[in-house]
Amino acid sequence: MSLTRRKAIALIGGGTVFAASASTAAFLTTRTPQKALAPWDAAGGYDDPRLNALSFALLAPNPHNLQPWQVELVGASALLLHHDRAKRLPETDPQDRQITIGFGCFLEQMVVAASVAGHSVDVTLYPEGKDGPIAHAAFSEGARPDPLAGHIMQRRSCKEPFEDRPVAPAQANELELFADVYTDAPTVAALKDISWNAWETEAYTPRTMQESVDLMRFGKTEINANPDGIDLGGPFLESLMLAGIVSREVQSDVKSVGFQQGVDMYREMLMATPAYVVLKADGNTRTDQIEAGRRWLRLNLKTTEMGLALHPISQCLQEFAEMGQYYAAIHDLLAGPGQTVQMLGRLGYGPQTPRTPRWPLEAKRLDV
Repeated sequence: MSLTRRKAIALIGGGTVFAASASTAAFLTTRTPQKALAPWDAAGGYDDPRLNALSFALLAPNPHNLQPWQVELVGASALLLHHDRAKRLPETDPQDRQITIGFGCFLEQMVVAASVAGHSVDVTLYPEGKDGPIAHAAFSEGARPDPLAGHIMQRRSCKEPFEDRPVAPAQANELELFADVYTDAPTVAALKDISWNAWETEAYTPRTMQESVDLMRFGKTEINANPDGIDLGGPFLESLMLAGIVSREVQSDVKSVGFQQGVDMYREMLMATPAYVVLKADGNTRTDQIEAGRRWLRLNLKTTEMGLALHPISQCLQEFAEMGQYYAAIHDLLAGPGQTVQMLGRLGYGPQTPRTPRWPLEAKRLDV
């Protein structure tokens, strides 16, 4: 969560002012976690078409940036995609539904990237049953480049307030090929209310809040050492860390000034939303969830092409007990009989946000 909206070195927080010295200012200018961002620069630098496609796939969006994938090359032209079972969200995603959607994003980005090199990918889900690999993927020659491939490197999940202007009707209509789009004032207002109440529920339920805190990486050193989870980095946030306003202990204390400032920040962000996108499925099987991820990835690439910002907000879709009323509310509002809302996202015009840290491909291979 690298925030860039507040650039000042003199920071006001909790009624105090933190004034940076010259040495502190120099320190803050070097806060980019270059090692954790290196996989973005390495993408596309492999001779093996499978590794080349995987080097782009690992840049795909996924819940809490857990990057739960492990890959295993098989023979000369295939691979297996596995789930690293240590990478789960048992409190907020007890059924692994959201994690599975993340695998769908990974698979689609792999397929899209492979097409640029003229390779098609035949994906078989759960080839050994539900407890085995997520997918078997066989590469072969003969594909045309996917027109969305050119937007992989610019794709982001924009966790910032959006501009105060409506999504153009023509753009909303075009996106209807990818998802349901809601721009009407009553539905937008209802979704703001549900999404905010759901965010508060997750934040103020101790075990679900702590799950996120445990996955936070504070500052450049932590991010470089463990480039998954929720990155809290950049000059602004590291300034707050030096001031004692942001820390793991502060984020665990709902009564702290730092925690309350985070609440205010998230409310500002969630309220600054002119439109929403929704992906639904007629079922809720693992196949449905993978397909939702593949659709979400294509939607995200398309919004990038169109100059729009997209931000998945999943709290009201979580399946833990305290979230029940908001899970029911979102389905009452958006879903038909038997349908499952798989993805909900904010849509609007937002700033370009930084790249998200990633593990290098070599760290995710089981065959080396």
